[in-house]
Amino acid sequence: MTPFIAEFIGTFLLILLGNGVVANVVLQDTKGHSGGWIVITVGWAMAVFVGVLVAQDYSGAHINPAVTVALAVGGKFAWSKVGGYVLAQVLGAAAGASCVWLTYIQHYRTTKDPVLKLATFSTIPQIRHNGANLFSEIIGTFVLLIAVFFLTGPNIPVGDPSRPVGLGSLGALPVSLVVLAIGLSLGGTTGYAINPARDLGPRIAHALLPIQDKGSSNWNYAWIPIVGPLAGGAFAALLYGLLQV
Repeated sequence: MTPFIAEFIGTFLLILLGNGVVANVVLQDTKGHSGGWIVITVGWAMAVFVGVLVAQDYSGAHINPAVTVALAVGGKFAWSKVGGYVLAQVLGAAAGASCVWLTYIQHYRTTKDPVLKLATFSTIPQIRHNGANLFSEIIGTFVLLIAVFFLTGPNIPVGDPSRPVGLGSLGALPVSLVVLAIGLSLGGTTGYAINPARDLGPRIAHALLPIQDKGSSNWNYAWIPIVGPLAGGAFAALLYGLLQV
């Protein structure tokens, strides 16, 4: 399996299971309806576990453009491969979100609130404030990436930036626990995208799919879960580099 396919499949599984648990909790007449925030955060952590588990041996299991870019900023991943990884991640995320819609299609039809439908695709802040929302995404992704750098750093061979490295070298479980901690502690503001592909791919799917009474895709917010994670990840990479001097 090529790294491109591994990133596509890993991100597909991440979004299928992560957005799947959101759909199970917020859509009408599901078995998990009104399961609450704890169910969603645990579900997302387990979604990360599965995505990393599948992709780690083939691509390093970045499954997140913020991880890919941060590793490149830190000199631990080749910039020439960044575009291909990010494209695979966004496409995989869009495909995963589309499969969630197909799985819960009857429940989308019985759910009247378009905001709840959008929530099963992309993130929505509880209180809209661009500055606060952006900071939330920056700090959440910073926590994720600083953990990635400290846990993977000793295993990265010096002088070989072309070798795929990332979340896969951590093993699937530690990464999922980091994501769980972020969700429980910092995720209550924006829904903790901490991953541009996790928000952008599903938002594109929401805009394109023939979802009944779906409402707006809220594109005027979409830049925050893209810029915030990329900035937070890059900051983690730079800080990690300074701490290693």
